[in-house]
Amino acid sequence: MGSMGDIRDTIQRQVHRLVGFGDGAVDLTRPEGDDGLFGPGSAAWIVHGDFTAMMAGGVAALLLQMLHPGALAGVWDHSNFRRDMLGRLRRTAQFISGTTYGATATAEALIGKVRIIHDRVAGTLPDGTAYSANDPDLLTWVHVAEVASFLAAHRRYRDPSFPTAQQDRYLTEYAIVAEKLGATGVPKTQKQVDAYFAAIRPRLRADHRTREVARALLHQQPASRAMAPAQTLLMEGGIDLLPDWAARMHGLERPSVGRPAVRAGMAGIGSVLRWALRDGSATRASDQG
Repeated sequence: MGSMGDIRDTIQRQVHRLVGFGDGAVDLTRPEGDDGLFGPGSAAWIVHGDFTAMMAGGVAALLLQMLHPGALAGVWDHSNFRRDMLGRLRRTAQFISGTTYGATATAEALIGKVRIIHDRVAGTLPDGTAYSANDPDLLTWVHVAEVASFLAAHRRYRDPSFPTAQQDRYLTEYAIVAEKLGATGVPKTQKQVDAYFAAIRPRLRADHRTREVARALLHQQPASRAMAPAQTLLMEGGIDLLPDWAARMHGLERPSVGRPAVRAGMAGIGSVLRWALRDGSATRASDQG
């Protein structure tokens, strides 16, 4: 029998393979006196601090984002989504982690890198409409889908009593990143997010391409055999966060009878990963505080 330390190390290694945190892709060291864009007292540090909630939130965000024809076209035309949807989730995780917990220069460099990638992501929708990843409205959509999903995940899987004032504070804080990427009219309160979703819903679509991209995400080869059950659970945990209308559009409605099992599973996996991940982003960042 291996020691508890061995088990812990094994889990940590598997998770690093899943998200690429062990590969030095994101440097979270900060010079003295540099709190990064947000700092230890921020709502962003709290909401982005739990690995399990963030992974489920990331799945929900990708499923939401692809309901917008422009966002879907960007994935369809410019990514290897059939083989690399986990890579997309990984890159999102690294971007969020670096812009939240990294030094100011790290955050700015990550944002600059994404802007350069966006310069190349443009094309034409099936109906002939031009799209561009630099379109401010599209950037706002991608951002809102993310922050709404991360907030829902935090409230579902970490802190159901997270106060409204803190939720609004989080939305106001992380809007800075969206604006630096070029988004405009970014909602900064929960009320504004709800109004935004209500206004944009008529423009959202689900077709055979949406279903194929969603399938590529939800049935991606596991990072390792050991991670397969956890990965399946994280996907279900993400689906469970979708607004009802989005789950319906995807054909991913789940019977309410199964939801307690998903939530209990997420709570279990969350405890194990919090125990195992001694060097998660939030921990590494706080250690410098």
